[in-house]
Amino acid sequence: MRPVDERIMETMRDEGNLTPQAVENFDVCSRSHASLRLSKLAKYGLVDRIAQGLYRLNDDGRDFLDEELDASELEPVEDIED
Repeated sequence: MRPVDERIMETMRDEGNLTPQAVENFDVCSRSHASLRLSKLAKYGLVDRIAQGLYRLNDDGRDFLDEELDASELEPVEDIED
């Protein structure tokens, strides 16, 4: 986890489903960096990829933001590509 990951997930909690471009539009980070981080967050099960380039915060992501889940205990999900 990186500090920007939490900012991305907080923005998703506040705004709903987001693309990397939308993350950039909310001044969180660049589109290319958001794309990389969202892929990593999906790999570890904190967000879901619901369409090409579109992500949503899931229950584990909400639990992380609510400090009910320790990200250091997460394992990569096998069927998610980098």
